[in-house]
Amino acid sequence: MCGIMGYIGPKDAAEIVIGGLECLEYRGYDSAGIALAEGHKIGISKCVGSVANLKTQLEKCSLSGKMGIGHTRWATHGGVTRENAHPHVDPDGKVVLIHNGIIENFHELGEEFAKKGVRFVSETDTEIAALLISSLYRDDPLLAIREACGRLRGAFAFVILFADIADRYYCVRKGPPLVLGAAGGEAFCASDVTALLPYTNNVLFMEDEEIAELSAEGIVLYGFDGLRKEACPHLVDWDASMTSKGTYPHFMLKEIEEQGSVLRRTLTGRLENGVIGLEAEFPFSEDARLFRRIHFVACGTSCHASAVAGRLADRYTGLDVRVETASEYRYGNVICDKHTLAVFVSQSGETADTLAAASLAQARGARCLAVTNVVSSSLGREVGSVLELRAGPEIGVAATKTFMGQLAALTLLTLWISKRKGLLAPQEEKRLCAELARLPAKVEDILARGEDVRKIAERYKGLPAFLFIGREASYPVAMEGALKLKEISYVHAEAHAAGEMKHGPIALLNERMPVVAVVPKDGIYKKMLSNIQESRARRAPIITVASRGDEDIRRFSNDSLFVPETEEEFTPFLTVVPLQLFAYHLASILGREIDRPRNLAKSVTVE
Repeated sequence: MCGIMGYIGPKDAAEIVIGGLECLEYRGYDSAGIALAEGHKIGISKCVGSVANLKTQLEKCSLSGKMGIGHTRWATHGGVTRENAHPHVDPDGKVVLIHNGIIENFHELGEEFAKKGVRFVSETDTEIAALLISSLYRDDPLLAIREACGRLRGAFAFVILFADIADRYYCVRKGPPLVLGAAGGEAFCASDVTALLPYTNNVLFMEDEEIAELSAEGIVLYGFDGLRKEACPHLVDWDASMTSKGTYPHFMLKEIEEQGSVLRRTLTGRLENGVIGLEAEFPFSEDARLFRRIHFVACGTSCHASAVAGRLADRYTGLDVRVETASEYRYGNVICDKHTLAVFVSQSGETADTLAAASLAQARGARCLAVTNVVSSSLGREVGSVLELRAGPEIGVAATKTFMGQLAALTLLTLWISKRKGLLAPQEEKRLCAELARLPAKVEDILARGEDVRKIAERYKGLPAFLFIGREASYPVAMEGALKLKEISYVHAEAHAAGEMKHGPIALLNERMPVVAVVPKDGIYKKMLSNIQESRARRAPIITVASRGDEDIRRFSNDSLFVPETEEEFTPFLTVVPLQLFAYHLASILGREIDRPRNLAKSVTVE
């Protein structure tokens, strides 16, 4: 989950590496560090806290160089201290290394070095990697790296400088992502493509068990077996302006307000003249009639989007539907064969648990599809078949616009399968398509009334906890609203299916426990009203997210947030937006670090 940036070329490496780390800080911000090479001299600067702290520290010292590597840390092994910050270096100063991932056997390796009298500077597994490579290094860096990788267990992405090699550096991937780029006598590496966009959008995604040598001449790839490999770059159709906040105070607000555009892009070309068309992107069209099961597998926000899709699939496809948290999918008795469509949903396409789940499903013969924002991501390459979100880069740690893209992509997929199975009548398809096409404008209508949400958030800023409820498709929306609130405001929030309140959660209710009820006008509206009245009878303040024109709901609410009416199947597209805004405004009022919430990172690349 850590952020990595590397550079070699004619320019000031410090400026480029620091700029890359600022772009990647959503991946970790416990500490930061940089190593700069000038000839055979390597200088290191690191600190606790943000990249801004590192930048200030660097301005006060004389480090410089045309080659450099940098790191922003999300702590795993060892606390948040300067000693545990990267880069790490061996005692002889031969090897300087930064790392994303977890080395599972670092204790055993550490004991070996301790017996030889080595005294450790840090508590990290990364220091062990630097020591191991240094102990194996004679005059062949590739051989030392390969031998070290043969002894290491776990997941790791390394970027390595050798003190006696002034004209190149090395990257290693086994698990966590690394993206490379080269142009005009420069070569870059980063843990996310967004950091490379100011310099090139022609990038190379490293595969598992690859070593890359980067120099002013370009990139040379090797396998862990030492054999040279062909480099296959990809053109990414994003640009650097997409990673700028512009005039917004936070990336999260910018990304919330982009959701109408995200919906339009996701639907374009897939929804024409009242007809859903995924022929070019769904490779299993001819197999659709043979499917018996559909599995949606994801983590976090992506799992909530999958749960919405699962309810739609249950209604329209006639398939046995299973929605699973990716981290649990591998450990159950999963029926997963050629009659199963397994859909893996991940914003980044680098989520370690989702990748592991996809490998399992493929091994068992399932038809696998990735729904991701990055076509060339590890998940996209692992699965081979991709339905792209088209959301553009998302910088805020708390996902918003990618959730909207996932809802759209998964809805299209589910309805397409229903159509291929002969279960979606043409008139029904036309009705649903017409309303899907109207959704972007309805989302933007909600966003235009964001000030109403801020005023309500102001009234609840002093309360310690919130309870979210919903039914059917509104239950995953309630879960997403609760997740957003706790992610960025650090206020306790939990979500329950409204019908479960009497089975325990109602005991929590009092005048200081607001209930946020997602209650659009749908087939279970009256059931929700009963649940709201039960909560109100326990003196809980009630905030409702309701359909515009529903004046009755005001009788049961202390505050209401209204969304335009839509078809029952599509209410999650609209009801989630006020909940995102509520979380954002409450966090802003409380003075939280919204784009970089504590303890979290954007991509969870280790299990």
